[in-house]
Formats: sequence, C-alpha cells, structure tokens
Amino acid sequence: MKNSNAKIDAGMKNKEKTAFRKRQDFLQKIAFLLMRLSVAAVLLILFVVAGDIFINGYSAISADFLTQMPTNQMTEGGILPCIVGTIELVVLSLLVAVPFGVIAAIYLTEYASDGKIKQAVEQAVNNLAGTPSIIFGLFGMALFVKYIGLPMSLLTASLTMGLLIMPVIIRTTQEALTAVPKEYREASYALGAAKWETIRSVVLPSAYSGMMTGIIISIGRAAGETAPILFTGAVYYYPRPPDSVFSPFMALSYHLYVMATESMNIELTRSLQYGTALILLIIVFSMNLIAVGIRKHYKKKSAKPN
Repeated sequence: MKNSNAKIDAGMKNKEKTAFRKRQDFLQKIAFLLMRLSVAAVLLILFVVAGDIFINGYSAISADFLTQMPTNQMTEGGILPCIVGTIELVVLSLLVAVPFGVIAAIYLTEYASDGKIKQAVEQAVNNLAGTPSIIFGLFGMALFVKYIGLPMSLLTASLTMGLLIMPVIIRTTQEALTAVPKEYREASYALGAAKWETIRSVVLPSAYSGMMTGIIISIGRAAGETAPILFTGAVYYYPRPPDSVFSPFMALSYHLYVMATESMNIELTRSLQYGTALILLIIVFSMNLIAVGIRKHYKKKSAKPN
C-alpha cells in the first residue's frame, strides 16, 4: 500500500514538473518572440527613416554640393563649410572629452575608495549624462564666453560639446574597466608590477574594446547635437571653412535646422535639406565604422595570448 502511494506521489510530482517545464518553455518562447518583434520594429523604423532620407536626398548630392560654398541665401551652392566644421567639431570634442573622461574613470574605478564621496560623484556623472543638451549650451556660453571671455568659435563649441559627451565616456570606461577580471590585476601584482604599470599595461589594453563603445556613442551625439553649439560658435552663414579654432563655423546639424525652420523659401531648399541630412548620416556612419574597426582591432589584440 505504501509503495503504491509513493508511486502515485512520484507520478504526480513528475507531472507537475513536466507541466512547469512546459509552462516555462512557453513563457520563454513568448519572451523571445516579443524581443524579436521589438528588434524588428526598431530596425523597420530605422530603415524607413534612413530610406526616406536617401530617396529624397541622393538627387542633391553632387561634386558641387560637396565642394562649393552656400550661395543665394543658402538656396544654392554646396555645404563644404558645414562638412569641414562638423568634422572639426567632432574631432576637437573627442580630444577634449576622451582624455579627461578616461582619466576620471580610471580614478573612480582603480583609486577612489568606496564611500559617500565616490557615490556622489558617480551619481553626478549619471545625472549629467541625462541632462538636456540645451543646458550644456547655456552653461558653455556662460562659462567660456561670458566668464572666461573666449569668442564664440569652434574652440568654445568644442569645449562645450566635450563637456556634453564626457559623462558617457566616463560611464562606459568605468564599465569596461570593471569588466576586466581581477585575476589579471593580481597576476600583474604577483609579478612585481606597480599599480599604475598594471593599469597601463594590463587593465587598459583589456578594456580598450569596451571603452570604444562610449566613443562611438559620443561621435553620433557630437555630430548631431544643435543646442550646445547654438550659443557657443555655430553661425547661420559663414561662407568658408573655419580659419582657426577661434573662428565661427557652420555645422551640418545647425545648417539643417536653419534651412528647415528659418529659410526664406523652405520648399525651394527641400532637396538641399535632405541632401544635408544624408551627408550628416554618412559622416556619422563613417566615423562609427572607423571606431568599430579600432574596437575590433583591440579586441582581437587583447584576446591573443602573450
């Protein structure tokens, strides 16, 4: 009797386990289906937007459009000053943000002791990463133009944009440094290496690929933001590339904004607007490809045994 009851109980438990597994498998399939649908929706929106820009903008692309200055109240001519200004803005912004961002991340991850001060700094970095870009524009104008006395120029805009993208670089660099296994550090210390030597020769090379993620994100934001440069150096019309870092400049994002909202004849410049947007996408995409290539290079390099 007892054996039969035990068999019945075991059979019921097996049935419950089987039912539970089936339910879990069903829920897992539903979750994966929802994730695939979400990814498909995002990609569909991306292709629709990019396709619309390409279809309406490719007809405006020509050698003159890429090499000439804007003329006739920017209803004719090209966008050469905007292209040069945008590239210079991105490069200078990265030169400002990357060194300071990486140094700050190294200090917070490797040197700063856990405590309220570190938590406050990290919380401040997180808050700055989510601060609207218009706030950075007003801050850059107040600090660099009004207080320090710099002219509204490419330098001032780059400093402001560098402050905008620096929190993203700090956070992504911190995550990349934290992801490096502790065994790497301990092995280096065991061989007699000092702390900075370990960071420079072991930790940073292992974290390069992750650090490049923040730089890739920053490239797109530096090239596409308008508010930070609106008050610090970008101008409506400057019919030549910047003469120096102290010169005003034209940028693709601001040029597109002006043509779409303040042009004397918006319909007349419609194709130029799409062409400008297409060139902006191509520049951002090209810079991202370069950054991705560098990231893959360092990822392969760190994966190879010494």
